[in-house]
Amino acid sequence: MSAVLEFKNVSQTFRVKGKEVRALKDISFALTEGEVFGFVGPNGAGKSTTIKVMLDIINDYQGQVSIYGVDARNASARAPLAYVPETPALYEQFTPLEILRMGLAMYGIKGGDADARCMHWLERFSVDMNAKRRIRELSKGNVQRVALAHAMVVQPRLLVLDEPLSGLDPVGRKDVVDILTEFKQQGGAIFFTSHVLHDVERIADRFGFINKGELLTVRSPRELAAERADDMLVRYHAAQPIGEPLRVLREGEFECEVLQAELPAFIAQLNQVGGHLLTVKPAVSLETVFFNILDGAARKATA
Repeated sequence: MSAVLEFKNVSQTFRVKGKEVRALKDISFALTEGEVFGFVGPNGAGKSTTIKVMLDIINDYQGQVSIYGVDARNASARAPLAYVPETPALYEQFTPLEILRMGLAMYGIKGGDADARCMHWLERFSVDMNAKRRIRELSKGNVQRVALAHAMVVQPRLLVLDEPLSGLDPVGRKDVVDILTEFKQQGGAIFFTSHVLHDVERIADRFGFINKGELLTVRSPRELAAERADDMLVRYHAAQPIGEPLRVLREGEFECEVLQAELPAFIAQLNQVGGHLLTVKPAVSLETVFFNILDGAARKATA
């Protein structure tokens, strides 16, 4: 299967106060059709720089970047791509309907009923009732929805999304996740960043973990689930902890890891001391892997 987006040994260096700072360090990965790639890392890790490279906002890098086999420095490479930044800068004096019309014009999409196409996507993102209000009158969440509708109306094959669920309420987040899942099922590819690791877990096929410009690992949910598959994360309430808890959540509430085979004995012990079981879930999540990787990288750097 040919790559939709491919980075080959990409490095980028900035000069800050006369000193060289490597923003990206030999980054390599590929994204295929119908795949969702979640790019995860702390602030300043290199996520936004990676996006700027693929969008040709930054082009003085070393290595190769291609979109559907076309060098990313070539403007034609971005014809099948739509991008939504974390904080969309939409023209405040225009309406959502006008914003989407401009999107169609920019991409040279003609034919059919343009307004009907625009209204379809505004309706999908639940902002059709605001179609003729000025952008300046809309909430942050509704501006985010308009930006996402603007990306979808141009019929992209690749979506590049920087914090796409930022500013959305739980209903809005579910709606967007459903639309992105549908886009993926129809063969679309998605590259997105997010600080909300639960959302990444819900829709990503693979996760890339970046820190200080270095891509530390790329994993799939199956690989994630295979790690410590027998460990369970148990949250419970008791007057005193049983054994040594992983962490104290608040007074009288604790969290610890228990092997699945030992869970019945743990619950029996909890009952004996008058405690209450609150939740049980697999110990490995994207969040735990994320922090384990960062801890490992920190130890390696100080070794």
